Amino acid sequence: MQALVLEKQRTLTIREVDLALEPGPDDVRIRMHTVGICGSDVHYYTHGRIGPFVVDQPMVLGHEAAGIVVEAGANVRHLTVGDRVCMEPGIPDPASRASRLGLYNIDPAVRFWATPPVHGCLTPEVIHPAAFVYKLPDHVSFAEGALVEPFAIGMQAAVKARIKPGDIAVVIGAGTIGLMTALAALAAGASQVLVSDLVEEKLAIAQGYDGIVAINARVESLAARVAQLTGHWGADVVFEASGSPRAYPDALACVCPAGALVLVGMPVEPVAFDVVAAQAKEIRIETVFRYANVYPRAINLIASGKVDLKPLVSATFPFAQGVAAFERAASALPGDVKVQISFDPHLG
Repeated sequence: MQALVLEKQRTLTIREVDLALEPGPDDVRIRMHTVGICGSDVHYYTHGRIGPFVVDQPMVLGHEAAGIVVEAGANVRHLTVGDRVCMEPGIPDPASRASRLGLYNIDPAVRFWATPPVHGCLTPEVIHPAAFVYKLPDHVSFAEGALVEPFAIGMQAAVKARIKPGDIAVVIGAGTIGLMTALAALAAGASQVLVSDLVEEKLAIAQGYDGIVAINARVESLAARVAQLTGHWGADVVFEASGSPRAYPDALACVCPAGALVLVGMPVEPVAFDVVAAQAKEIRIETVFRYANVYPRAINLIASGKVDLKPLVSATFPFAQGVAAFERAASALPGDVKVQISFDPHLG
């Protein structure tokens, strides 16, 4: 069937690919509807690699997805044909120690869509284990369903932060994951979230949400603003979601004594970290890698209306224009948060 294939760095095509779509008794076949373009997809497109994961042969991209069940295996009980669903893209080894401990996101054997050499889901149909497929409520759109994956990262960050009702939080970075983290922190009980970035257009999107205070770090000191708002005590939780090594001094300055620093963004270079500054406050440091056991709660929050992800969809392209969609995403327009690709035949 047709798929959007990364042939090599900076070369994308839509062409026929044999993906051997034979479901097993515990699998479902899903007709794709909407797939979001993640920063990792763009990074593979522009750089051909992320750390040790190198695209050395053609690979189908995409892992943020929603669609419709068109076939269910004999052992599948919670899904039926016609169900609207979203999918976790990472499939662990169920027998691994990590999986048995409930930490399946850090299973070394996990197979994750669009991570070399595993193909992604930018193709009209996929086969996926039913255990990692979740039904969407009727009033949750496919676009929102495809946003559950990045929102799950924000959920994982909020869970690791152990937010208490009334906490004040800081999020450094107003990209997709930063905004998802801010919304998850509010949903978890934070009374206020300060979001810092350098891009005014993204800060304007953040400021559109009740409970978020947007701070342009080009014109205002984040640490000074946090000190002002907290009586010089500091924020209960600081999420570093920019991936910039330059963010760490602010992160350490903003967190309160015995507060939590949650590392969400992934720097592409080593970070100089002031260990003594962290020790002097006895801060708790948490790290985030993907997510585990949060998808159902993420869907519940979206369905309840407490988390509105619709303003984060910046553009939707039909699958036939998938290459143009990636060019748009790679251009990193300042007002863009999430570019999606739709298989809906009525689009375009």
